[in-house]
Amino acid sequence: MRPLEPAVEAICGAAALAVEPLAGGDISGASRVRLAGDRTVVVKGGPTIEREARMLSAMKALGAPVPEIVGCADGWLVLEDLGPSRPFIAAAWTAIADALEPLKNADPREGFGWSQDYSFAHVEVPNRRDRNWSAFWRDNRLLCHVSALDRPLARRVENLAAQLDQIIPERPPVALLHGDLWGGNVLWDGTRAWLIDPCSYYGDREVDIAALTVFDSPPEEFFDRLALDPGWRERLPVYRLWMWLIHVRLFGDSYRGAVERDLDALGF
Repeated sequence: MRPLEPAVEAICGAAALAVEPLAGGDISGASRVRLAGDRTVVVKGGPTIEREARMLSAMKALGAPVPEIVGCADGWLVLEDLGPSRPFIAAAWTAIADALEPLKNADPREGFGWSQDYSFAHVEVPNRRDRNWSAFWRDNRLLCHVSALDRPLARRVENLAAQLDQIIPERPPVALLHGDLWGGNVLWDGTRAWLIDPCSYYGDREVDIAALTVFDSPPEEFFDRLALDPGWRERLPVYRLWMWLIHVRLFGDSYRGAVERDLDALGF
């Protein structure tokens, strides 16, 4: 992996004059780089950066608002600089709903999953394709964590997994998911909501809706605008659970209570 400055210069064709680390991002950071000519770009580096570029490209192909990819090489991804995000107001939630709408138009032949696995630091995100959504979620989002949990918590997750096909559908409409959609991965510029830092794969669009309830509190108007299928509220804990399990493995037992609350809500 080349150092940042020469890599950015090779991608952009202009010298990197200053590098400003951006706030946020507990797993992989980003920096704003000022180039000769007073242009700025956002730069990310890491072992999965080419996979992220493919995800952004897939989202853009469906018409979702994502930053332009300036280039990707030598372990660095250079993106259009959209500027800082503004605090969310009611209009931001309307814009987020509109940003998600194109992702419903994924090709149903894609099935569920993605062509490559992903990771958050040391925690793998397996994406093995499956035609059965319930089986995909069971194997790739729940049971994959069991070996890293203590037995009491692991047993509860296993019990849920054994009855998962009674809770979530086997074949919901195929959507392209952002996959890690919390407020920090949405940039609101005052007019438009941009989707950044994806962990994309094909699945049930309710996954992204659940993710937005992990650290954020969307207004009812947001949910109304999405026209979700009946029973969506009851399914949110299943989809939220994956994010809580990821956080337990990354950051420890401070997130265990959240895992247990959603398991309680599901009756497991």
